[in-house]
This record gives sequence, structure tokens and C-alpha cells, in this order.
Amino acid sequence: MMPELLHDLVADYTLRTVALGSAALGLVAGALGAFAVLRQQSLLGDAVSHAALPGIVLAFMITGTKAPLVLVLGAAIAGWVASLLIMLVVRTTRLKTDTALGLMLSVFFGLGMLLMSVIQRSAGAGQAGLETFLFGQAAALVGDDLVTMAVLGGVVLVVLAGLWKEFKLLSFDAAFAGALGLPVRVLDVALTTLLVIAIVIGLQTVGVVLMSALIVAPAAAARQWTDKLGRLVLLAGGFGALSGLVGAVISSSVPRLPTGPTIILVITAITVLSLLAAPRRGVLAAWWRRWQQRRELQTDRVLADLYRLAAQHDEPARAAHQVDVLQTMSPRAGVRRSLAQLAGRGLAVEQDDGQWRLTRQGVGAGREVVDRGGPDGRDPAGRDRGDSDGGDSDGDHRPDPGGAR
Repeated sequence: MMPELLHDLVADYTLRTVALGSAALGLVAGALGAFAVLRQQSLLGDAVSHAALPGIVLAFMITGTKAPLVLVLGAAIAGWVASLLIMLVVRTTRLKTDTALGLMLSVFFGLGMLLMSVIQRSAGAGQAGLETFLFGQAAALVGDDLVTMAVLGGVVLVVLAGLWKEFKLLSFDAAFAGALGLPVRVLDVALTTLLVIAIVIGLQTVGVVLMSALIVAPAAAARQWTDKLGRLVLLAGGFGALSGLVGAVISSSVPRLPTGPTIILVITAITVLSLLAAPRRGVLAAWWRRWQQRRELQTDRVLADLYRLAAQHDEPARAAHQVDVLQTMSPRAGVRRSLAQLAGRGLAVEQDDGQWRLTRQGVGAGREVVDRGGPDGRDPAGRDRGDSDGGDSDGDHRPDPGGAR
């Protein structure tokens, strides 16, 4: 199966064109999306992609042609205008960014749908096919489309590399960038313009509705794996390119499976896998750390109980006790496992009669646990440290194992 797919990827012109175009789109969108996510502008991609629709329709109405470069130029202008209007609304009114994004998204998309309905009622039939920009039609990509995407994507990546330090500083501390004398507003507009270009070159492949996912998802997946901006951009671009390539191949092997939605499903799967399996930020890693912390807390509890029992004897290192007694003091599962861990650390030993005692090192370790409050917050005599002489206390000073970090 795999050799056949690789052969088709090389020999089949249509599949090769779609796969290369989708991979290039994913690379550019992922790299720019990393900055959008870091700047908390994830919805900007959604707003710009929807705002591009009236630009596409107006470009067709003015020129009468469906040449990819002309339509992309119209989409870019509309998306860029929408972005500038969002910035203007946020800076000159009391509306917040999310409100301005939603407002521009609705207005521009509504205008685009209105213009599309107008030209669909016109006498000419040349407007046929413009509706594919709503959900994309990657299978219709040809060599000219691929060249347009490659040129525009290359320009975006070159500018991104050239202004790397400035964009990095703008993303993390815009106020400090302004204090250094950098033109913050110009850089903001430049970065937004690059994002607009990354969005509009993917409208024919993924479409207006789904393009925002290709901006946000690769960056969200990459963010789970690294804290470094350089690695984040590379990973986001790599995830985007991989999803584009794999989505194109999968859609070609299944009849009537659209390429754009398939690409989005692939990058969604990558994002879900990253959210689950990333070593530092993943859900599974967090669950594992909490489980380890609970085990350590249980082990410290058994160690403290052994010490409290041993402290009642003249020679604590020779005082042995039954497991049943420890299970009574710590009525939870895992006492024997905790004892085995203590034995592996050289803090406790099991005698021939099945009783357990602390080693001299274990006595010292147990004293340290109890002196710092212990898992149960009691002194060697078994009294709560918060109790006053002769008084009772219902306070439980046991730390929450689930809340430890």
C-alpha cells in the first residue's frame, strides 16, 4: 500500500500538485499561526479568512476573470482592510479585541455572501466556481496555482526570517519593543499582513470556513512540545506541512473524499495527540506526575507512621512492627508497595517474621518527614501539631495530593 502511494505521489500529476500545494500551505500557515497564537490573536485568522470572501467576489466582478493571482490579490486586500479595521476599532473605541473580530467577521462575510448571490443571478455563467472558496477545492489546483502559492509563501517566509528578532520581541513584550525605539505599529501591521497572505493562499485549498483551523491547530500542537519560539515555529510549520501532505494522500485514496476537510481532520488528530502525549504539557504526562506524587505522599505517610511507632522505643532502629498495624494507621491501599519502595531506598527492612523496621538511615528520614509537619501533620506522640495542650482539634493538615505540583 505504502509503495503504491509513494509511486502515485511521484507519478500522478494531479496528486503531486495537490500534495505539494497543501504541504506548502500548511508550512506557511503553521509558521505564521505560531505568532498569532502567542499574541492571543487566534481568532484573527478566522476573521481574515471570512473577510477575504468579498475581496474574491469583487475581484471577479471588476476584472471578469478567475485567474488565481487576481482572486488571491482581491482576497488579500479585503483581509488586510479587515485587519486594519479591527486594529482601528480596538484602539479608538472601548470594544475589546474579540468583539471587534466578531463584528468584522460577520460584516465582511455577510457582504461576501450578498455579492455572491448578486453575481449568481446575473446573466453570465462565468461566476461558476467561486463558491468553492467557501470550503475549498484542492483537487482543482493546477500548476499556476502551485506557482502562486510557492511565490507568495516564499515571500512570507523570507520576510519572517528577516524580521525574526523584531517579531519575536513584538510577540513577547510590545511595550519593551516600543521603549527600544522599534516601530511597533508598523511591525504589527507587517506581521498581520504576512498572516493575511498566509490565509489567502490557502482559500482555494481549504476554504474560507476551515482556513482558521490550519492557522491555529499546528501552533497549538507545537506549543505542547516546546517553550522555545524557534522550535515552536519549526514544529508548527512541520505539523502543517505534514497534515497537508497526508490529507492530500488520504483524500486521493478514498473516492469522493474532499481534500480540505481531510487536511483539517489530520491536523486535528495531530493536535489531540500532542495534547495527550506531549512529555511536559500533555494530559497523560500531567496524570503521570500526579500519580507519582500520590505514591510519594503515600510512601512518606508510611515512613512517618513507622517512625512514630519506632520513636516510642529506646532503640528506634530495632523496633519492628506488623504490616496490619501500619494499614490501620494508614487505611489506604498501597502500604505494602510503599514498604517495598522504602526497602529499595534502604530506609526499611523486612525481618524473617514478616515485621518491618526502619534502618538508621530510615530513622533519620522519618524524623525529617515528621519534623516538617509530615503527611499527617502529627508529632511522634501522634498528636496534631495544631493541637493545644489538653485541647482537641478537628483541623486536618494533610496536604491535598491532587493539588501538588
